[in-house]
Amino acid sequence: MKCRLLATTFPGRAGSLIGGRELGTLWGVATHRVTDATFRRRRLACLALVGAAVVGGAVGIQADRPGADPAATTRADAGPSLARPTMVAPSPPTTTAAGPETITLAFAGDILTHGPVNAAARGFGAGSGAAYDYAPMFAPLATILSGTDLPLCHLEVPLAPTAEQISGYPVFGAPGELIAGIASAGYRGCSTASNHALDKGVAGIQATLDTFDRHGLGHAGTARTADEAATPRIYDVRGAQVAHLSYSYGFNGIQPPPDAPWAANPIDAPRIVADAGQARAAGADLVVVSLHWGTEGQAAPDTQQQALAPVLAASADIDLLVGHHAHVVQPIQRINGKIVIFGLGNQLSNQRSPAQLDGLTAIATATRDATGRYAVTAVEAVPTWMDKSGWRVLPVTSTLADPSAPAGLRQQLVASYQRTMATLTGAGPVEGLTAAPLPPG
Repeated sequence: MKCRLLATTFPGRAGSLIGGRELGTLWGVATHRVTDATFRRRRLACLALVGAAVVGGAVGIQADRPGADPAATTRADAGPSLARPTMVAPSPPTTTAAGPETITLAFAGDILTHGPVNAAARGFGAGSGAAYDYAPMFAPLATILSGTDLPLCHLEVPLAPTAEQISGYPVFGAPGELIAGIASAGYRGCSTASNHALDKGVAGIQATLDTFDRHGLGHAGTARTADEAATPRIYDVRGAQVAHLSYSYGFNGIQPPPDAPWAANPIDAPRIVADAGQARAAGADLVVVSLHWGTEGQAAPDTQQQALAPVLAASADIDLLVGHHAHVVQPIQRINGKIVIFGLGNQLSNQRSPAQLDGLTAIATATRDATGRYAVTAVEAVPTWMDKSGWRVLPVTSTLADPSAPAGLRQQLVASYQRTMATLTGAGPVEGLTAAPLPPG
């Protein structure tokens, strides 16, 4: 069985969970690469995945309303699949790595455009001449992101197909100007698979991805066509090829339409492992998997996260797991020798509890080995804090290093830093994990 697979790069820019019932299927690969807006047919390869034993379980729906009580959430999705995939030897890359010895990648927390966030963007727009302007919200992060080769965000919400459909919680539809704000910070792309991915249906996905494309940004996790859904998102990072895959535990009870079952990626362990193998066959030197998973408001990884992480980390084709959705910072661990970032908290939102204001930008360093493949060897944790008085995402330590920071703000930043570090260090040291200390005073 053959299927067409498009591997897209962007030249010129820096740089199942338990409960499912489907086993692995046959996946073929025929790759194309977009370079300077032209297509070149590359190669055809096939790989087979055999699904093994299926075990049961479920993941609940968590509301993204400000200050949501995770205990009050309902359980309506059938849950993602953690059918254990058959582990095979790593898929050989189709090209020899030409990248540098090391590359750096940055990942940040959830972007949620609640009503007050949009209202603040409208206020910024009044000064800049735009209907909405999110650039000032992301601006404090630009210096950090610009120092990395591949900064990637997690956009939890779709865009509204029309201005009349802009909305916040509980059914999100963000203004199109949000993508311009994301681009202004230096992000090269975003993961888009989340429980809100289908809030505005396939029209919302179309609007979101069309706008990403207009701004030259990559995206992974949702798709406009079957071909796009079968495409591993591959970024050219100074000659190294980095694949980014994205999946969600569910979609708040909304099912993709029958004529577009591929519109949003559900978590399914055999499929994820197969997709990673396809990315390798398409030339990826490093494969990153973003997962929208976990229990909202809970810093500790839940049972589903603990069950899925070792399964995926055991795949020789997956190099790094990056988590979202809990809206609080979760631990970073090594599992089967791989870095697992369980949850990065919130980046931009109107959620209210102290822990929901905390976020994390994780800067991963990947090092090339003698075979040309990359492995993540270090992660720097950069705590962030959502300043709702000025509607800015602030890097904690660099803001504290500014002597002009007001005393009240400094107090809140220190408390945020201490909460984040307590989560990251609670289980003891993690090989390769570092964080900047608090500046003196």
